Amino acid sequence: MSVSTYPKDRITALVLAGGRARRMGGKDKGLIPLVGKPMIAHTLRALENQAARVIINANRHLDRYRAIGNCPVIMDPVIEGEKDEGSAEAIAFAGPLAGMASGLEASTTPLVLTVPCDAPLLDETLGPRLHAALEREKAEIAVAHDGKRLQPTFALLTRPLLPDLLAFLTQGGRKIDRWYATRHTLSVDFSDRPRGFANINNPEDLERLEAMLEHRAPSGVS
Repeated sequence: MSVSTYPKDRITALVLAGGRARRMGGKDKGLIPLVGKPMIAHTLRALENQAARVIINANRHLDRYRAIGNCPVIMDPVIEGEKDEGSAEAIAFAGPLAGMASGLEASTTPLVLTVPCDAPLLDETLGPRLHAALEREKAEIAVAHDGKRLQPTFALLTRPLLPDLLAFLTQGGRKIDRWYATRHTLSVDFSDRPRGFANINNPEDLERLEAMLEHRAPSGVS
């Protein structure tokens, strides 16, 4: 699908920044500096032509995210039946599926494109290619595959899935792959562009990526 035929106005982009980032020492990954900008800023730039609207899902530092993205920032939903020592803070951080549910609920478009906040090399063809596959196969979910494994948070979701996702979460479901397996989910081959799924899981990943970006400015990163 060419960019000219990509229905950007039918798509909301959801950036998932609601995790605890334990392997990063609990730091808020989206706000960690990368070549002079918060990491999420690189991801947001790559999304500029992939959606009519952007929403950030976060569970802390909401004002900082609003300032960076100049867009709505939403928290994870309070899941019915979820209890964790009675703490509202503990009820949040329910995982990326909870963030997806919040995004589907907040969106007014029929499709929601989800990406993690720590994807600074995000490919600008992600949305168009997922959408083309979704339409071709009449699927409910299209998920990127980098040639080695599925990248479950890089996905295009149809908004009518919201009630089913909320029911899955209410029943204690947290695993993305298990929910995907219950729906018409399509794996989309991105083995020709694996770099777009590089993410930051630990300080070593951050150090390597920063060193690479200091020597060259790949597409979508400046």
